[in-house]
Amino acid sequence: MTAFQQPAAENLLRRLEWTVIRRLDGLLHGDYQTLFRGFGLDLADLREYQYHDDVRYIDWNVTARLQTPYVRVYNEDREVTAWFLLDLSPSVEFGSQVKKRAVSTEFVTVLVRLLTRHGNRVGALFYGDTVDTIIPARAGRRHALHIVHRMLARPQLARSAATNLRDLLESSFRVMPRRSLVFVVSDFISAPGWAKPLAHLAQRHEMIAVRLYDPLEMELPDLGLLTMRDAETGEQLFVDTHDRMFRKRFAALAERREQELRSAFSQAGVDALELSTNDDLVDAILRFVDLRKRRSQLAAGGSLPKHLRGHHDFSMA
Repeated sequence: MTAFQQPAAENLLRRLEWTVIRRLDGLLHGDYQTLFRGFGLDLADLREYQYHDDVRYIDWNVTARLQTPYVRVYNEDREVTAWFLLDLSPSVEFGSQVKKRAVSTEFVTVLVRLLTRHGNRVGALFYGDTVDTIIPARAGRRHALHIVHRMLARPQLARSAATNLRDLLESSFRVMPRRSLVFVVSDFISAPGWAKPLAHLAQRHEMIAVRLYDPLEMELPDLGLLTMRDAETGEQLFVDTHDRMFRKRFAALAERREQELRSAFSQAGVDALELSTNDDLVDAILRFVDLRKRRSQLAAGGSLPKHLRGHHDFSMA
């Protein structure tokens, strides 16, 4: 990245460091460690269970033999490798006030900086109408700026074939050899067929679906006659938003699509963060933190053997 190319990315990153990251520093109070915990664990020792220990680490064989709960103690590899699978197809250029692409760029900028600031490696795949850019995972602020610059400098596609997220997800298999934290940032307006590769990725990686949307995609206001244009194909359609039944049918279709998306994420075993163009970015990040905490708590509860649940007062922290 040359000197004259840096200001836009540098300015955006500095603004978000002042307006978002500083606020998060004051609100998270050490939750970064939980947020970006590494995946590699080496068994170091065994010791008696103590209040607030994670029940996932109880060694049930030793516990049964000694009649006292024991937990495994690990040396943890705290380095996280994170990947951002970015849908930059024409549909993310839509926004009633703020474009979905702008929301995506700010969210990714904050997360990339938080990750690299703590010594983690970050990579990205860009999808327009194909996967056309792969940025290898590296660490450091300069690398964070490089990713942000590539997002900002990317030209808008006037039109393209219908988005097929399956291509993006399947392409990522080849570039993520080790277990990673993976963000799929998309509006998920796509041809069907992406749910299966998403589920396959979730078997190897920790997946977060960041679903972008605009309120106008959920419910149309009464604005009279409008020309609606498909952002990807360019097809135009005249509609009468004054027609109450038309607005009702639109809302029903939107709700059905919402249910299908939630079902697909649930069946794939993937957590989803809903990110509206109206959202405050700090609130969105805090929802992501809560999402991570709930996953950790559910994993802890799920690890307790069925025949022993309800018989021990173990902490779920």
